[in-house]
Amino acid sequence: MRDASARWTADPDRYGLHLALVAVHGGRLVAESYGPTADAGTTLVSWSMAKSVVHALVGILVRDGKLALDQRAPVSEWRDDERSTITIDDLLAMSSGLRFAEEYVDAGASDVIEMLFGRGADDVAAFAASFPLDHLPGAQWSYSSGTSNILARIVTDVVTDVVNGGEGGGERDAAARQAAMRTFMERELFEPLGMRSADPRFDQSGTFIGSSFLYCTARDFARFGYLYLRGGRWGDRQLLPAGWAEHARTAPAAAVPADETFGYGRHWWLWERYGFPDAFAAHGYENQYVVVDPSRDLVLVRLGKTPEELRANLLPELAGVIAAFGRPG
Repeated sequence: MRDASARWTADPDRYGLHLALVAVHGGRLVAESYGPTADAGTTLVSWSMAKSVVHALVGILVRDGKLALDQRAPVSEWRDDERSTITIDDLLAMSSGLRFAEEYVDAGASDVIEMLFGRGADDVAAFAASFPLDHLPGAQWSYSSGTSNILARIVTDVVTDVVNGGEGGGERDAAARQAAMRTFMERELFEPLGMRSADPRFDQSGTFIGSSFLYCTARDFARFGYLYLRGGRWGDRQLLPAGWAEHARTAPAAAVPADETFGYGRHWWLWERYGFPDAFAAHGYENQYVVVDPSRDLVLVRLGKTPEELRANLLPELAGVIAAFGRPG
């Protein structure tokens, strides 16, 4: 592992900027290394790894009976049209049928850039929820950052309604929504895991930008992965519903296109296509990874800034690091 990290650091033209590599094997932190601009205390951006955190937040509400996978998504913009049949599980599986262009280069053709940095930035979920259906819900897979922000707003609506003792409306004041959501995330997820560095970011409406913006140290990202490695259990507490980690790596009915390098579950990517049949991972822009491999009892975190054109150089090296770990005796 250290050899790989040294190669990545020494050759940024081939691998991009290396920031962090952390391995937890058999329940122990067994190795870590950092690039020239980071250390164990550096908080780094999740990008789309935050989507997997959204899966956990939904799971907590499912655990408490506040949401159900088969229920219609409570989105006010959809009450009176064909989008009203979209379920929570359709959203988690990226098979809502909603139009959304997940393009990271061409701003003119990118709904995600417009959502995060353009006219949708003040209310990312409202922007994403405004799109029409292109397909029947559940019929086709289409990766969408907008979908994750819709889910993050649903979680916030539920949390604020519970806090205020309401009847389904939720809190509308942005500052109150943000405060309640942050408290919920800390109480139910970050504090039990010891993720003291976790810093979620919110838009002007008070919605957690669950598609993209959670800052953590590499060790804390590993803690989150370890929660899923242990089936949603942390110590003597079952933080996520029984079977929720398995739900994360269950492929949806809508097929992921064959040209995708990885398969997809519910807000987690599946590594079976890449030669690791039990592994699943949180992925982020510029090749951030939290890989969970139950067959090796392993969580591996890789953080950096590797552009898409260098991904083909990095991924085989990362796969080699994973393969070097056997099942602990």
